[in-house]
Amino acid sequence: MRTEQRWNKSRIFVVGIGFFSLCFLMTSLGGQFSAKRLGDSPFTIRTEVLGGVESRGVLRKISDMLEVILKRMDSLSKLDNTSTTDAKRLDELSSAINRFQPASLVERIQAIAQNVSNMAIRVEQILQNSMVQGRVLRDGSSSQCEVPRDPRFPECPGKVDWMRARWTSDPCYAFYGVDGSDCSFLIYLSEVEWFCPPLAWRNHSSPPTQHTQPAKSPKRQAAFRTDLSVLLDQVGTGKESLSFMKRRIRRLAQQWATAANRLDAKLEQQWRDQKKVLVHVGFLTEESGDVFSPKVLKGGPLGEMVQWADILTALHVLGHNLKISMSVKELQGFLGVPPGRGSCPLTGPLPFDLIYTDYHGLQQMKQHMGLSLKKHKCHIRVIDTFGTEPAYNHEEYATLHGYRTNWGYWNLNARQYMTMFPHTPDNSFMGFVSEELNETEKRSIQQNKVNNMAVVYGKEASMWKLQQGKESFLQILHRYMEVHGTVYYETQRPPEVPAFVKNHGLLPQHELQQLLRKAKLFIGFGFPYEGPAPLEAIANGCIFLQPKFNPPHSSLNHEFFRGKPTSREVFSQHPYAEQYIGRPHVMTVDYNNSVEFDSAIKEIMRTKVEPYLPYEYTCEGMLERVHAYIQHQDFCAPEPPFIPANLSRKGSAGGSRMMGPLFVPLPNTTALGWASNVTAPPAWPPLSSLRLLVSQEGQSCVEACQSAGFICEPAHFRFINNKEALRGLDVQCEVVDSEINHILPAFSVVRQECGLQREPLLFSCAGHSPKYRRLCPCRDFRHGQVALCRDCL
Repeated sequence: MRTEQRWNKSRIFVVGIGFFSLCFLMTSLGGQFSAKRLGDSPFTIRTEVLGGVESRGVLRKISDMLEVILKRMDSLSKLDNTSTTDAKRLDELSSAINRFQPASLVERIQAIAQNVSNMAIRVEQILQNSMVQGRVLRDGSSSQCEVPRDPRFPECPGKVDWMRARWTSDPCYAFYGVDGSDCSFLIYLSEVEWFCPPLAWRNHSSPPTQHTQPAKSPKRQAAFRTDLSVLLDQVGTGKESLSFMKRRIRRLAQQWATAANRLDAKLEQQWRDQKKVLVHVGFLTEESGDVFSPKVLKGGPLGEMVQWADILTALHVLGHNLKISMSVKELQGFLGVPPGRGSCPLTGPLPFDLIYTDYHGLQQMKQHMGLSLKKHKCHIRVIDTFGTEPAYNHEEYATLHGYRTNWGYWNLNARQYMTMFPHTPDNSFMGFVSEELNETEKRSIQQNKVNNMAVVYGKEASMWKLQQGKESFLQILHRYMEVHGTVYYETQRPPEVPAFVKNHGLLPQHELQQLLRKAKLFIGFGFPYEGPAPLEAIANGCIFLQPKFNPPHSSLNHEFFRGKPTSREVFSQHPYAEQYIGRPHVMTVDYNNSVEFDSAIKEIMRTKVEPYLPYEYTCEGMLERVHAYIQHQDFCAPEPPFIPANLSRKGSAGGSRMMGPLFVPLPNTTALGWASNVTAPPAWPPLSSLRLLVSQEGQSCVEACQSAGFICEPAHFRFINNKEALRGLDVQCEVVDSEINHILPAFSVVRQECGLQREPLLFSCAGHSPKYRRLCPCRDFRHGQVALCRDCL
């Protein structure tokens, strides 16, 4: 009662929002505080704040916070099981506040603010401790909270020691009931995390945690949507980047609707699971700096925003249950993370089947999901413009072998990274869409083309800097063609743009389309790499002229690629356009060779082309691809080890040893295929698409498969990583080892040494070595859709 009476004597009108906030407040007000009636109690101070309404509001918040603390202390004083020690602590807190002397108001506020945080934490500790004591009395004795020494939980003692020293480092521990006692540590470490054994005296009918599996909800069928109004509302407002994305979604709405109807008919009422999908666009969050939004109207890069707008639309049109996050606060809310700094895991099941994000978002998820990220990362898909190769993705391997960069090292299945172009078969090709023209529009374009009109690919003035060697080929171009630019400028013509260039300034998308529909040539300067603009130009009937890189650009010799998690060599500005489209729509020449460049311009002027758009970059192509990934890619289900000895020939006794080969020669090719009389294990892509080849020394499986007209398929590696494949290829092996290396499976002809892969995360299409020939799992592909095999739908 003595404690209760003491706290009832006083009222608080001035409290703190935190020491640093108060310091900022007093600095901004220049110390303009004056105290009235200095004889008043510290808690009945009246203030005159010369800073105005805002400052009075801050003091009101300060008052509110101490009021809360007083109420908590009142609660403590009324607890029946409050110990003598706890009462003594309350008295100490009370005395500490009452000892504040009536010096200047600023000093009093500083003194109070410095103690508010400690007071609040201490009060919470006492309250929680009192409650735990009550629970222990009811449920068990304190001796039952001794730290167990259980060989099944070897990390438990160390984790308890860590909690003793650091449990106040993150408020999430207190949120889960940790109060500084060993009992609370053990409860947390056994029921929220999984480092300690469950306590016998605890009620274990609690909600599911990290180590429990929630019951799956019944599946629902996804239905195609053609109305995008709900999606447009979800995207939100307030940033120019979001406005750009919404304009794009509206402009292509009719094409998405037409594509949905076509794909719906193609799938013939095939069942499609409706997924709960979270899209967290990390690079547009304020926490990541959001450097893109301010540049949207100043010629900045738009490729990422184009792709994200199309991903959102594809997921919505396919009929999935979609949530969109553009801030860390929204991300926390959708995931249901506990409050604090992210040290504690999620205790319930992940509320989403799939999460699409980028590297910025992945880092933010790591900061706020704690240990849960490791459990739930199989649900994540990372939109990764330039790709991540397996050697960079495997954290330990990357660190030991010099592949560690600022990105990568997340230990995902490499197919969880989704790229803008299909340049890295180890990853999944997500892509984007370009506007598709109808036949009437195509005829109109061909009739109105201006044969001597060129548009330069480059919205930023820095791309035009003549000291980079552009004078000579620009002069040649000017000799034959009228040169147009779309370079951003504020008040006057950018000095980097030559006087003979007709600069239109930064154009809205529909005006740029009109310009491209008139032009004959769209010419690249070598940068930016692999953007969407060349595909848009080709779709509008332009020929794309780009520079050849010799030597090729890579992380070894070019600043742009340095630090990116790939060793890929880029032989031109837009490798996809060169490899998958090619002549007559795309010409790649050496810009340093004036004769070759002059000849190319003349050839372009006399060449007629029709507008062309690859199927995989149409709305239907993207919907088809994303549908297949969502329905068939499952990185959460464990893949059983592939053991050929367990396979059987069709018609033989189940599980008996095969008598014939697993891989057999295919007609009209040097590749081997899966034997038709052997039951194929379930897989996607199906094993009917497999084509087994051997690379040359120094050749990657990407190159080996391409040279034979196939695509490397990383999902098939586990089926060829065995002695059966070596025998089928007549490889002579004196020694067969199993190792961890991103070029395996492979063999050395000289030494007759063969190596199989021991780490599935390191199966790599991209790896190569001058000493080894690789076993390569290639596959066929659908015409115009390299991401899917012929039987993949």
